[in-house]
Amino acid sequence: MSFFSQMESVLGAADTPLAQEYIVAHEFGHHIQNLLGTMRAADRSGTGATSDSVRLELQADCYAGVWVHYAASTVDPDTGVPFLVEPTREEVRTALDAAEAVGDDHIQERSGSQVDADSWTHGSSEQRVRWFTVGMEQGSVQACDTFAVAGSGL
Repeated sequence: MSFFSQMESVLGAADTPLAQEYIVAHEFGHHIQNLLGTMRAADRSGTGATSDSVRLELQADCYAGVWVHYAASTVDPDTGVPFLVEPTREEVRTALDAAEAVGDDHIQERSGSQVDADSWTHGSSEQRVRWFTVGMEQGSVQACDTFAVAGSGL
C-alpha cells in the first residue's frame, strides 16, 4: 500500500481510486501473461525501448486498460450494477498520470539521471499511456499484442 503514497509523493501522480486500480490491474495483467505463457516465451534479460521486458510491461498496461473498459460495462449479477462506475475524463486522466509516472524516462528524469532508453525495462511514459489507452478504448486482448508491433510502433 505504501507504493500508492509514493506514487504521489515521489513520482508526482495523483493517488486516486482509478490510478490505484490501474496499478493493480497492471499487476494482474502480468498474471494473465503468466497463464498465457507470454512470460515464459519472452526474453526478459534484455533492456531497451524495444526489448521484451518493455513489451511485457506495455502489454500489462494494455490489459489494465481492457479491465477498465469491461469493469465499467459489466454488471455484477449479485447487485445489478456495474463493477466500476463509468470513469469520468478526470478519473481517466489520473490513471493516465499514474501510467506516465511509472515510465522509465519519467523516473530517470525525477532522479536527476540522464534519460537512457537503452536501460529501460518498463517503457517510456508516452508508451505506457498509449498502450493503456489502446486497451481501454478497444477492449480487446488481441489489440494488446505488443510483440507483434515493430519497435517504432511501440
